[in-house]
Amino acid sequence: MSFTISGIGHRRRVLSLAALALAAWPLLAWAAAEALVERRDLAHAAVLVVLSGSAVYKERTRWAAQLFHEGRAPRIVLTRDMQPGGWSKERQRTMLFYEREIEELERAGVPPERIEVLPQPVENTYEEAVALRDYAAGRAVRSLLVVTSPYHSRRASWTLGRVLRDSQIEVGVAAPPPGGQSPSSLTWWLRPQGWRAVALEYPKLIYYRVSYR
Repeated sequence: MSFTISGIGHRRRVLSLAALALAAWPLLAWAAAEALVERRDLAHAAVLVVLSGSAVYKERTRWAAQLFHEGRAPRIVLTRDMQPGGWSKERQRTMLFYEREIEELERAGVPPERIEVLPQPVENTYEEAVALRDYAAGRAVRSLLVVTSPYHSRRASWTLGRVLRDSQIEVGVAAPPPGGQSPSSLTWWLRPQGWRAVALEYPKLIYYRVSYR
């Protein structure tokens, strides 16, 4: 009998802990998402930079266009993401994502002559930071306002800080609020896209901190 009572007590404790974890999960998930968001405001910069975002390029370019129209910078610079961005009926060819970004910026009212694409192809955030360092050095640019997605902002900020640490370049980081192409901080865990945006960002952040010290 004592064994049975002990077993029942153990199961109750397990169920209680499971219920507690289930109740706490939404708060923990929200905190995990918000911890990835970093904003470093810069009232005015020499250029706005849109980091490559592939499938989330619209939220980044639209936010950059908004900042441009607010007068935060006179130019917008794009990194050269060579990933294919889908077939264009209008152009009758596969567009690259940076070309999609140009279209989106122009659609948002940014003049074409105020848009510039860096020449070297990039494959990741670190390569983008290196390309921006070289661009800034070649043009004597002293300030950058970098636009990215909210859950990428902390890794982007850390990477830019590492690559540009020996320069005199002032760097700001701007991101739209979650809820657009990036899922809401409250409900990201209910969608596969949310797990890709939030949960998978943590291994990437750890990898960057280990690899690019």
